[in-house]
Amino acid sequence: MTVAADRIARNIAADIGARPEQVTATVALLDGGDTVPFVARYRKEATGGLDDTQLRRLAERLDYLRDLEKRRASILGEITSQGKLTDLLARNIAAADTKAVLEDLYLPFKPKRRTKAMIARENGLEPLLRSILAHRAADPAVLAQAYICDAVPTQKDALTGARDILVEELGENAALLGRLRQVMQQEALITARVTAGKEQIGAKFSDYFDHSEKWATIPSHRALAILRAAKEEIVTINIAPEPEAGLPRVVRIIATEIGISGEAPGDLWLRGAASWAWNTKLSLSMFMDLMTDLRRRAHAAAIDVFARNLRDLLLAAPAGARATLGLDPGIRTGCKIAVVDETGKLLDTATIYPFQPRNDLRGAEETLTQMIRRHGIALIAIGNGTASRESERLVADVIKRLPAGSPRPTPVIVSEAGASVYSASELASQEFPDIDVSLRGAVSIARRLQDPLAELVKIEPQAIGVGQYQHDVDQRRLAQSLAAVVEDAVNAVGVDLNMASAPLLAHIAGLGPSLAQAIVAHRDANGPFATRKALLKVSGLGPKAFVQCAGFLRITDGTEPLDASSVHPEAYGVARKIVQACGRDIRAIMGDSSALAGLRAEQFVDASFGLPTIRDILTELEKPGRDPRPTFKTATFAEGIDSITDLKPGMSLEGTVTNVAAFGAFVDIGVHQDGLVHVSQLADRFVKDPHEVVKAGDVVRVRVTEVDVPRKRIGLTMRKDNSAASSPGRRDAEKPKPARVAKSATARPPAGTSQGSLGSALAAAMKRPTNGS
Repeated sequence: MTVAADRIARNIAADIGARPEQVTATVALLDGGDTVPFVARYRKEATGGLDDTQLRRLAERLDYLRDLEKRRASILGEITSQGKLTDLLARNIAAADTKAVLEDLYLPFKPKRRTKAMIARENGLEPLLRSILAHRAADPAVLAQAYICDAVPTQKDALTGARDILVEELGENAALLGRLRQVMQQEALITARVTAGKEQIGAKFSDYFDHSEKWATIPSHRALAILRAAKEEIVTINIAPEPEAGLPRVVRIIATEIGISGEAPGDLWLRGAASWAWNTKLSLSMFMDLMTDLRRRAHAAAIDVFARNLRDLLLAAPAGARATLGLDPGIRTGCKIAVVDETGKLLDTATIYPFQPRNDLRGAEETLTQMIRRHGIALIAIGNGTASRESERLVADVIKRLPAGSPRPTPVIVSEAGASVYSASELASQEFPDIDVSLRGAVSIARRLQDPLAELVKIEPQAIGVGQYQHDVDQRRLAQSLAAVVEDAVNAVGVDLNMASAPLLAHIAGLGPSLAQAIVAHRDANGPFATRKALLKVSGLGPKAFVQCAGFLRITDGTEPLDASSVHPEAYGVARKIVQACGRDIRAIMGDSSALAGLRAEQFVDASFGLPTIRDILTELEKPGRDPRPTFKTATFAEGIDSITDLKPGMSLEGTVTNVAAFGAFVDIGVHQDGLVHVSQLADRFVKDPHEVVKAGDVVRVRVTEVDVPRKRIGLTMRKDNSAASSPGRRDAEKPKPARVAKSATARPPAGTSQGSLGSALAAAMKRPTNGS
């Protein structure tokens, strides 16, 4: 192992809480082409049991640290070519653990444009600076007299030139920059001030018109709000030491680096030069560094929130394989209806016009009744957009009038976020070339009730809208993070090889869009796959891809019983040894935990399969093909509470968590406007991270605390203290209770935001891509 590889392994191990040898083994697997889901599930012996979260962090840090090593080698080569590399500098470069520290060390050797300090040196003023530093008792003005010439006509010009040289040297002093950065990171304040004349146009950012707090502890959502306000030029931002104590401290740090200790004429001049260096160069350098770090930190937190919310939505409970009617509500253009069977195949479509301007209520009810009877509908998925509550009542009335004793479908409110994006996509056009775009949305609504994961993977994650300031963050990093979440979720659940769509198969480890299409084409041409091994007959799918994907693909009722489980084909031999030890047929054992109760995992360990794999096989034999997603559960909306104007403080309501942000959770209570449960109202205890208490898709009981109709804001609480609340009466107890599944609403941050600029320098910092350090 090279020195660089060893350094990378040690750094990552400390970061993810693992041993260096675990990291080294995992890196070898990833470099060999193995995917994160495959390594997490089937290479536990090699990795020491690292989970997918640790593996994702490892891969992210690996990219950063490899870039760091490339830059380290480049800098060493450049300084060596200049003939200026010393042993001390080489050791410092080798010890640099971030790009910022590395660049600090490189500053003095970095090619630069002609500077004031260069001109001063050309004019022979560097000896003046050295003389002032060496003879503090001497008056610098007197010393400067000796350097007056045609190029330096006055005493003032000489001293200014000496100061320019000192400022440049301080700005390239890696040790000084490191100390200043550390102090600033601990003590600096970030302040926002409204730009004159922008008060009215930027009213939504009013919370940040005169705002100040510590840079180190500002929450990510507040930082992003401030940055957005600055981008819109509503506020200006500064990041600086606290004026009374912090500013004198940083100047003292600079003075100490110069060696100022007394009040001699030279010391006084140098102290002034130190203050000048801070004001003109070092403060701007620190501002740029801290601004970049703030953006990186805030982006990382926002991306993490989005990723966690997306994962919760993707892993939401499926309603299951039941005939479903999808209803996409509309008023003027009508309600679009699509019926899908248990497998998601489209059976029927229609458009009804129960609302203005046609008001064809009778025709709408008749159409719904006929479709429910004709197709044996078990579920009705109602989109949560415009007219959703009116559509709920229509459906409830239809179900109420069904003949006694006939099966009654369950109405469920379903998020339609992203459905319109899917409807207009190329994928939807290929799937339903002869179906109107609006009807495709109803199909998507029906299918996402049956299986949220299978349908949501067809939509770009950004369109699902569960992010926090998602359009403000680094879009490349966001896309990478969300793609990883989708991949991990799909592989955690696994897919039916003979039922899965190409978009779903594309997220299986080792496949991708082209191989997924090839699998579907082979399936269409040759019929269902009888075994996993038959995948090797698919054009372009070789042994490496097979090893990666096979364990995540299920075949029910195939010729090989183990193909219905997550046991990997490479481990079928040891699985059969376990079955033989039971003395029964494999089909009889799978799913019977009592048959496996007397077995010890240790007795099946061999040179190829260790204890973690054996335990996983035993668990899978007990519950083959188990779905890690929760049991389907719905929320019930209160009758008669249809809009924000129906709400009153004290009402106790049921709703579904639609989005979780750093400052709280948004809950859909059925009034077309999500309410906010602030983090302080999530529980009767201190909550640091809202995800500790709730996740997207959770059904919760909330109490209304505040209703602001003009601003469309609803305050909610989940606290049980001070629980006096009124439960709204229900107008018609006979009506079926419409249920609610996770709705993907874009987070509504609190009003306010701020950021400003130190001229074009800040603009450059705002546009600069964020790299972790």
